[in-house]
Amino acid sequence: MSALLDSLASAFSGDAARRAPLDAALRDGLPQARAESWKYTSLRALERRSFAPASPVSVDPALVAGMPAPRLVFVNGRFDAALSDASAVSVGVSLQPLSRVLAEGDDRASNFLARRFDRADEVFARLNAALADEGVVLRVESGISLPQPLHLVFIGAPADTDQAWHARHFIELRRGAHATIIEHHVSADAHAHLANALTHVHLAQGAQLVHARVQDESVRASLFARTDAVLAREAHYRRLDLELGAGLSRHEFNVRLEGEGARVSANGVLLGTGRRHLDTRLGIEHLARDTACDLLWRGLGAGRSRAVFHGGITIHAGADGSDAMLSSKSLLLSDAAEIDTQPVMEIHADEVKAAHGATVGQLDPTAMFYLRSRGLPEPQARQLLTAAFCRDALANIEIELREPLAQAVDGALARLGEA
Repeated sequence: MSALLDSLASAFSGDAARRAPLDAALRDGLPQARAESWKYTSLRALERRSFAPASPVSVDPALVAGMPAPRLVFVNGRFDAALSDASAVSVGVSLQPLSRVLAEGDDRASNFLARRFDRADEVFARLNAALADEGVVLRVESGISLPQPLHLVFIGAPADTDQAWHARHFIELRRGAHATIIEHHVSADAHAHLANALTHVHLAQGAQLVHARVQDESVRASLFARTDAVLAREAHYRRLDLELGAGLSRHEFNVRLEGEGARVSANGVLLGTGRRHLDTRLGIEHLARDTACDLLWRGLGAGRSRAVFHGGITIHAGADGSDAMLSSKSLLLSDAAEIDTQPVMEIHADEVKAAHGATVGQLDPTAMFYLRSRGLPEPQARQLLTAAFCRDALANIEIELREPLAQAVDGALARLGEA
């Protein structure tokens, strides 16, 4: 057994049902390079590390002072009631930390925890199924619209030892409901913790969710995230992922378009700096007629970083009229950086509209020459061009939300010269 799995398993305290996925993870071990979905992401260094279970840590309240209510705040995976503020939650909206749901003992409210994962390469989902005891549970009743964005704040803070936590989130919008969620993954200071998060998103008929996730964690942190979304008839899911931090990060984004007319728009930015390793995998399944996906991703590789992108789209038999578009463009800003991009499309239906493309290149020398000729120093010219390149991915978010998100990208780009 690896030191990693041994240390994580030592924190188990659940029943026999939750022990089963842990036993499966221990039996199969961590995926190796021969596992296709982990081909470009090695876990050999991580498997030699040990982590202690997360414990409460205090952080400076100024970290969340600029984030309006409603907000839930978690520090090293533990819910922080003092920093949270759910007072602005409207009638028809249930927002609770998972720990509170579990304490109330209503099995129906936490039945999403019963989902199991059969594949050996789903090791972190299995660990989450066995060990998660905290997270966000959001339910929005039919026809209800959240009047303002909900902020979910996850803070990594230094501790006496490296810690690990497992979070399970459940987001349910019932028929015709609307909501906007902004996730913030930030660091209170340098640390080397491990976070493992699994999110379930259920959108009923006509529901609309805007979901932005800004990951700007400590440069030595390890983050594993997975989102499994199911969309019913005419539901619309708009998603933006900004991967700006952490030393090792991986996000699996899986969407099942199960109802006619369901749509997902998923954009993102992968910013590789220093020796960071980023891995993003999209798995979009068209299962009903007239469904649509629009995927636009931008990647940057600087320093000795490595960015991995897999964009998978499957149009199943019977999903006639589907519209699937994928664009993945990446810039190499360093000779030592590496970007691996893999668009994959499977079509088993008739009368569909589908296109995908992936490119990896460098900054346009003509554009650089033009900006330099106008008096801009080279670092400033590079930042201006890369910022414009990345901002394409923010186009699927409302204008009032777009500028703060663009500022997060610009702040990360400003650190390129430090990497």
